[in-house]
Amino acid sequence: MTGPKRVAAIHDISGVGRCSLTVIIPVLSTMGVQVCPVPTAVLSAHTGYGEFVMRDLTDFIPAALENYKRMGTEFDCIYSGFLASTEQIDHCLEFFSSYPSALKVVDPVMGDNGENYKTYTPELCRRMSELAAVADIITPNLTEAAILLGERFPEGPVDHSVMRSWLVRLSQQGPRIVVITSVPVAGCGICSIGYDRERNSFWKVSGEYVPISYSGSGDMFTSILIGGLLGGDSLPIAMNRAAAFTQSAVKTTYSYGTPWTEGIMFEPLLHRLRSDRELNDYTNL
Repeated sequence: MTGPKRVAAIHDISGVGRCSLTVIIPVLSTMGVQVCPVPTAVLSAHTGYGEFVMRDLTDFIPAALENYKRMGTEFDCIYSGFLASTEQIDHCLEFFSSYPSALKVVDPVMGDNGENYKTYTPELCRRMSELAAVADIITPNLTEAAILLGERFPEGPVDHSVMRSWLVRLSQQGPRIVVITSVPVAGCGICSIGYDRERNSFWKVSGEYVPISYSGSGDMFTSILIGGLLGGDSLPIAMNRAAAFTQSAVKTTYSYGTPWTEGIMFEPLLHRLRSDRELNDYTNL
């Protein structure tokens, strides 16, 4: 028998406000995956609060990598998210090259709602594109997909043909699998859409619109997608699992009137990740 799959998660960690590692660790652990955090920074609260204390850990990343290599530590997946500098992107590239057989997943966190995050300069976005190009899987939201393609952010619902084109073009940049989240597809509501280049297959999972966005939602979706794929799910089943659970958590959070800064409420729902509920809602795009 083999032990749990092991993921090196290169993300920041915030004490208050559910996001990044405080979401990734419990979610993947519940799915039977061991998370080895490689923190890029420690924050007292995530940046959405406006006031926080932060310790940059850029120097820790290469030191941790060298330590893992000396110990002979192996990883089944390297997973990167929000990165604060081009130097941190260089360190992620070093992680990827040091574990060539590991699944390489990049959540290219750069913006939302049609706008770049304030810390993401044109140079940092360009370097994020470089990191995404060597990934096996990328999971941008619609804003980040537009940035990676140099396209204008779509205003209103988009056609299936346009989204299929975007998926193929993003895959042509390097990644084998592309999943775009938070896509208003014409006639289908808010969707997650995916493309597997090796199988030339397109997939769509539809969801209900909720009029608020919570920090940590993207981290949750990508973590569940990774956990599903490492556990043997096909791409559409992993997408369905990630979308169904994330939407349940968003609706639960919304029902309590939770401020968006506190992040997505998922603790009462974690047990659902061990079931196969609601995994038949995916369709071809």
